[in-house]
Amino acid sequence: MPLSEGKEYGLLMLQATCCFFFSLQTFEKLLVANRGEIACRVIKTCKKMGIKTVAIHSDVDANAVHVQMADEAACVGPAPSGQSYLNMDAIMGAIRRTGAQAVHPGYGFLSENREFAKRLASEGVTFVGPDTHAIQAMGDKIESKLLAKNAKVNTIPGFDGVVKDADEAVRIAREIGYPVMIKASAGGGGKGMRIAWDDEETREGFRFSSQEAASSFGDDRLLIEKFIDNPRHIEIQVLADKHGNALWLNERECSIQRRNQKVVEEAPSTFLDPETRRAMGEQAVALAKAVKYSSAGTVEFLVDSSKNFYFLEMNTRLQVEHPVTECITGLDLVQEMIRVAKGYPLRHRQTDIPINGWAVECRVYAEDPYKSFGLPSIGKLTQYQEPLHLPSVRVDSGIQQGSDISIYYDPMISKLITYGSNRAEALKRMEEALDNYVIRGVTHNISLLREVIIHPRFVQGDISTKFLPEVYPDGFKGHKLTDPERRELLATAASLYVAEQLRSQRFLGTQRIPLAKSQRSSWELSVNLEDGVYPVTVSKSDSTFSVSSAHFLGNFMDWDNVCLFHLYFYSVHLQILSQAAAELSKYMPEKAAEDTSSILRSPMPGTVVAVSVKPGDTVSEGQEICVIEAMKMQNSLAAAKTGKVKAVHCRAGDTVGEGDLLVELE
Repeated sequence: MPLSEGKEYGLLMLQATCCFFFSLQTFEKLLVANRGEIACRVIKTCKKMGIKTVAIHSDVDANAVHVQMADEAACVGPAPSGQSYLNMDAIMGAIRRTGAQAVHPGYGFLSENREFAKRLASEGVTFVGPDTHAIQAMGDKIESKLLAKNAKVNTIPGFDGVVKDADEAVRIAREIGYPVMIKASAGGGGKGMRIAWDDEETREGFRFSSQEAASSFGDDRLLIEKFIDNPRHIEIQVLADKHGNALWLNERECSIQRRNQKVVEEAPSTFLDPETRRAMGEQAVALAKAVKYSSAGTVEFLVDSSKNFYFLEMNTRLQVEHPVTECITGLDLVQEMIRVAKGYPLRHRQTDIPINGWAVECRVYAEDPYKSFGLPSIGKLTQYQEPLHLPSVRVDSGIQQGSDISIYYDPMISKLITYGSNRAEALKRMEEALDNYVIRGVTHNISLLREVIIHPRFVQGDISTKFLPEVYPDGFKGHKLTDPERRELLATAASLYVAEQLRSQRFLGTQRIPLAKSQRSSWELSVNLEDGVYPVTVSKSDSTFSVSSAHFLGNFMDWDNVCLFHLYFYSVHLQILSQAAAELSKYMPEKAAEDTSSILRSPMPGTVVAVSVKPGDTVSEGQEICVIEAMKMQNSLAAAKTGKVKAVHCRAGDTVGEGDLLVELE
């Protein structure tokens, strides 16, 4: 089944599926209790089904794309999510005012909140998701693990109770044996998770995980289990109705992660054979039936090198990466959720579920990939163009040119999905899509995404959750140019520079300065790359550029063809100067880099959660000085050297920007 070119979203799904749904009576009006790309995603399907939609928004999201797409909108509070998208009273008020009959929660926020589902039920409003029993059972990692064991699902060895304090955490970790995983009992998405290899890391992990869990989920309970070293993260999509029927919709490979959050996903997995796939699917369905699950849900597993798989958790909601499953099965999971919520039985059998082709998803974030594989970036999208002109490309986004990426919410810009008849085709289309994705105004992670999908290990399917730190042990440094790529880059950049110079001399087809000479045919340039300075000569004859240097000789035709060359994906910083300017630049030395050994600056915009020192304190190299929270993730900032604290420029609760001075040492 071919994927649409992005212009007609509904063509992603089988035509028979779409036609069937038009004949169903579901809901007249549905409120989407979310924001961003997932709110837009739900609204698109509702429009296809003839359901009117209500968007909720914070005051800073008043002009957001999901608000513009919906039939109605209601403000539910100020920017902080705790006062808006997590404000149950305000959301319930919006439901009453608009007369919404159902609520789709998307993912995150209140999507797995049992109390919210109960309040909806008490007022006769349908929650598009599972019932409160399943939410509670699967949302609590301790209870879910016990239920999984009873359902004969493979589980990871560990402690099945709540860890009370850091001392107990150390005792339990020693009993299980290092390394261990400390993680929040409630929630998911990588928040509240830490790996500990010794007692000290266990104590530190207990503190950070409990703080993150309380901040993200309002529940600081933790559990500890054996850490499966070097595993794959593979999950099974399940779909169940209220009549006891349940299906598994194949798997998704989600092993490319940073800080326990997924970056690249695909379906199916290169690793699973039919027997393992069936075994995982059957266990996932057994767990869903054990808790009388109804709706779309995801059972996540860790899979070791011998294809032993262990239950990790169940997400009782629509998963971020659901589009890749839709691509290979032809099902619209949002339609299926709405249909189940209305009480209709599943209309498919397990034998009806296909694996047609291959799909890959890249999560495009407003993040700096050169900092810990992605620290958040904020700003306004001054230029934004999605690569929807390419075949077999889907973009799920909730932003547009002019949108703001703020510190209050997740930094995701979009989910970029490509489809092919096989994996090689899907990856090739992803490479082209990333090359054609234009994002300006914020730092983004496209350079990292592109390097991942073309890396030989990834192409071969040799991946695990440790892929990024193993491939980039010193952090991501960007693309390393090969000689042919360097030649292409120099020639293309020089040609573009000259073409732009010529264009700027003309206005409406005539010279801006009539007396100026316009027949110049040769330019001596100096191109500064990160690995050196390259003298380049560009000459022009008619519509042809000729570029020469000591490294190459090449011809490029007219301006339009020059633009076809891809400079963007290299993510290489370069500077082009005339030879005269290059000579003069020698007298303009660059400012020396700041010595950061005695100061601590914030690496990202965020909020100061804790400050561990005061003026006069002596700190050791590597000692924690303060904690910054950005997009609900807590980051410990440490001293770069041993010394005495000279001044502290922040306190808990302060909002800081990237580069703000936090602490000075003598």
